[in-house]
Amino acid sequence: MEERFIEFAARTGEVVNALPDTRLGRHIAGQLVRSGTAPASNYAEACAAESRADFVHKLGIVLKELRETRVWLKLAIRSKCLPATRLDPLIVECSELMNIVGKSIVTAKTTESPKKRR
Repeated sequence: MEERFIEFAARTGEVVNALPDTRLGRHIAGQLVRSGTAPASNYAEACAAESRADFVHKLGIVLKELRETRVWLKLAIRSKCLPATRLDPLIVECSELMNIVGKSIVTAKTTESPKKRR
């Protein structure tokens, strides 16, 4: 999964570089460069979590950043900064990652820890 998040961040970076040099383009680029790259590093942090609660919390941050990224990508299309044909595949990947992370959070919250079963 970490490689998938890194690839997502790299693809987001390519989009950032393709945005127009307009006031709106620069604003979207600034937001995307932060929210689109954050899931990779936050996922790595979640993998090194010190507790189940820490893991869930860090995955929650990943999910929030992915949601934000999806909004900025949609805005880039709606405002005609870039065509949907360019951004739709990245939006699909973002949604898939959101679904995976969301399910991981649910699983982590509902799975009993070994200590509680004793």
